[in-house]
Amino acid sequence: MLEIHCLPAFADNYLWLLREPGSGVVGVVDPGDAAVVRAALAARGWGLDWILLTHHHPDHVGGNLALQAHYGCRIAGAAHDAARLPGLDVGVAGGQDFAFGASSAQIIDTPGHTRGHISWYFADAGALFCGDTIFSLGCGRLFEGDGATMWASLQRLLQLPPDTRVYCAHEYTLANARFALSVDPQHPPLLARVAEAEALRARAQPTVPMRLGDEQAANPFLRAADPALAAQLGMAGAQPAAVFTELRRRKDGFRG
Repeated sequence: MLEIHCLPAFADNYLWLLREPGSGVVGVVDPGDAAVVRAALAARGWGLDWILLTHHHPDHVGGNLALQAHYGCRIAGAAHDAARLPGLDVGVAGGQDFAFGASSAQIIDTPGHTRGHISWYFADAGALFCGDTIFSLGCGRLFEGDGATMWASLQRLLQLPPDTRVYCAHEYTLANARFALSVDPQHPPLLARVAEAEALRARAQPTVPMRLGDEQAANPFLRAADPALAAQLGMAGAQPAAVFTELRRRKDGFRG
């Protein structure tokens, strides 16, 4: 079983520090801030073996080269986006398995937020590191993809077991909640998730990871195939990808 530690960074990022206890292999997912990672490793007396990347944005890769220079760690990320991943040593692709000590991650292609976005799923730990694809009660902006592409990526992730813990990269839950309530204000699972998130943030605690099954029930972006939500949007009978695209369009312009 992986040890997983949350490292807050910048205003609202989460970096994820991993250790496989059988081998002692240590990795970090999306280290935008090298100083945060170095402090966490020093506090634990650990080195660093791997950097695992979901996509190329600076708040996810900004610490790559400094950490690589200090620890001699290797960097793994999407082979087809290698030119935008600083220091990449090992290119991976969707459908491959990646050995991490005695554990293993399945690589899942999840384009939409960026064209080269991937996610890392550790089945033995029930842990999904999905970068900026799924957020609690939200999803990533479509900077390099369209709604149909992102919806297809979300469908791949929704094939995972409902007990999967989703380790996304940002603390956006309460902002996402305001939008979600604007499009479906009476949905009981959403109301329950919002109450839980408000209580966690009132105690200055993260709202992630979250359980995939709970997210599928509450997150409007994962419910685009739900006829009740389509009707709520005035899109009864529309295809799920079209409903998702409309949700994303409304969220992009939301100022609530």
